[in-house]
Amino acid sequence: MSSSSAASGVHPIAETSPLSLCAREPRVPADRLVAEMVPPPRFDAVRFSTYIPDPNQPSQTEAVRVLEDFAGGLGGAHASGAGKARRGFLGFGRPKAPKAPAGPRGVYLDGGYGVGKTHLLASLWHATPAEPSLKAFGTFVELTNLVGALGFQQTVQTLSGHRLLCIDEFELDDPGDTVLVSTLLGKLVDAGVALAATSNTLPGKLGEGRFAAADFLREIQGLSAHFRALRIDGEDYRHRGLPEAPAPFSDEQVTKAAYATAGASLDDFPHLLDHLARVHPSRYGALTDGLTAVCLTDVQPVPDQSTALRLVVLADRLYDREVPVLASGLPFDRLFSEEMLKGGYRKKYFRAISRLTALARDAKGLVSH
Repeated sequence: MSSSSAASGVHPIAETSPLSLCAREPRVPADRLVAEMVPPPRFDAVRFSTYIPDPNQPSQTEAVRVLEDFAGGLGGAHASGAGKARRGFLGFGRPKAPKAPAGPRGVYLDGGYGVGKTHLLASLWHATPAEPSLKAFGTFVELTNLVGALGFQQTVQTLSGHRLLCIDEFELDDPGDTVLVSTLLGKLVDAGVALAATSNTLPGKLGEGRFAAADFLREIQGLSAHFRALRIDGEDYRHRGLPEAPAPFSDEQVTKAAYATAGASLDDFPHLLDHLARVHPSRYGALTDGLTAVCLTDVQPVPDQSTALRLVVLADRLYDREVPVLASGLPFDRLFSEEMLKGGYRKKYFRAISRLTALARDAKGLVSH
């Protein structure tokens, strides 16, 4: 081990060649998809008490207060017809009366990327007094992938026994998702499941810029009716008081670091993008199993929107698992074209840039100087 590696605490010298994401074709059984619907490793230890509100953003302090109360309101709930009658909470607050609620059954955290929405959503999951098997946490993509793996009816049956369903990064990318999720959440609410979600888009604005949202207004309004929106203002904490994103390294530096780091992967970026097209996004988490770092050479602009959306999912899974990303080529803020950054998926792309930049900072210690 080099002295610089020992001093920085990076992984020991690898005895074999780096791994390759392009060589992995994971198969994920449906029961694993269900079992993994818990907060990702990055958020294992987060709680409301570890969320540090920006003193200049009172909405952040208010969000903690409201969500703590919301979690307390789930204390005696049971996800069944009888439990629903006993639960009796309306949106936020403590149980009011032993009858089914008439208003929103969930909370919807709206705000820009990097203001701590996922931290708060995971804190709500941890604070809800129920066994982990009675609480589900996943991204919107993971939820739709679960339906694809189990089928609609089996998904309803599986999640109807839950007290709380947390959906991170709630977005509607196409009309099919709109109808599917609207129907699914309606059935879960009827079964007594409380909902919580995060998004960069208000419920009534979901789908705008992506498809003819006006044609699906009833479904979108139906989704909106399930939630009471809670706005969280603030700047991206990943950039708050931190240095600028590190400049990309050379191909030689990235390759050397990959060989020197046990458990690291090494891939050519264009080849990785091609490989992602052959792996279902529901398997991207499994694609990263066991990795200590991802090393990429020749980072280039993403060529099209379908490829870009797949990269967004991979960036989310890497960020969830705190896997540092070391890269050569273009900096991550030049991955997406101006057209993409002005289009309907722009918030997804900005989130991916933010998260990849944070992971690039984490990877700086892998390079020997």
